[in-house]
Amino acid sequence: MKNPVKTAIIGFGVAGKFMHAPFIKVQPEHYNVTAVLERHKEESKALYSTAVIARSIEELLAIHEIELVIITTPNDTHFPYAKAALLAGKHVVVDKPFTITSAEALELIELSKKVNKVISVYQNRRYVSDFLTIKRLLHNKLLGEVHEFEAHYDRYRPHAKPNAWREEAAPGNGILYDLGAHLIDQAFYLFGLPEEITADIRLQRPHAKATDNFELKLGYGFKKVILKSGMLVREPGPRYVIHGTLGSFIKYGEDPQEVFLRAGKLPTEVPNWGMEDEAIHGMIHTDISGHIFNEKYPSVKGDYGYYYENLYKTLREDAPLRERPEHAFNVIKLIELSEESSAKKATIPCTGFMEAAYPRD
Repeated sequence: MKNPVKTAIIGFGVAGKFMHAPFIKVQPEHYNVTAVLERHKEESKALYSTAVIARSIEELLAIHEIELVIITTPNDTHFPYAKAALLAGKHVVVDKPFTITSAEALELIELSKKVNKVISVYQNRRYVSDFLTIKRLLHNKLLGEVHEFEAHYDRYRPHAKPNAWREEAAPGNGILYDLGAHLIDQAFYLFGLPEEITADIRLQRPHAKATDNFELKLGYGFKKVILKSGMLVREPGPRYVIHGTLGSFIKYGEDPQEVFLRAGKLPTEVPNWGMEDEAIHGMIHTDISGHIFNEKYPSVKGDYGYYYENLYKTLREDAPLRERPEHAFNVIKLIELSEESSAKKATIPCTGFMEAAYPRD
């Protein structure tokens, strides 16, 4: 029997329109969007013609039938909106970053337990082609023991973007909270929590008001993890460079999903959704049982929609939650530690994390 989760989307800007709504739309057996919060427009009607358009958070949360609220609004609203939704008896999905501070993250985690509601963070970059490929490669120990992992998430935007709230001088803005939240989550998923961090965080462009360049070096003893992002990278290098005791893996190119989503395509409208072109498959050079391989390594199919498939299993079938709020707390905690390290120009120990296992399938 179909039992879709009655769902509301708070905000219908870029994140709501392109990163969440399409995957809810193509899972009607799992989700039924009954309301959308849009302050002034009604753009969501193109996808959800029967949904109520709410003009305030209070109006939306007063709709009794709503079970799940998806928050896609600016970073400084994540904490108050998520708290209000939990207190209203709703399950909550928050677009990354979870919150601006780890104290806020902890408060939401404790509140979700108190009211017995699920709260999760939309870490869609766990379901991109390159990351799923790396998961498989490392799970199969094809490089031996990893001793160096470097990941990039770069862009080229030398000029100020008009009306871009992420570039304003406000807490929680800048690419460390935006792109960095993805890279940190991926590193924690693959390697667990680091022992120490050395961070270099900058405002690199002349007009910059918020972080637009960072390099985080995470220490794991034998292994080091380097996470980098900048807004002045016109010619991108490899997105991932991984070296192990048996071999190396180098990966260029970007998962195709975001390009299609921003063009207004639904996942059901694109053949082979989430499949990378063979031209950007990664290169592996390694020794497997005495045989040397130096060739393309086939990419795994990506699909952001896996997040919502997994969440439905949690809400309706009591499956373990994959994107746990403790994971998101640790991301915010590391951002705070990186800011401390950069300010001190020093390597500092990583402390204050929450214990939380990551799924291994």
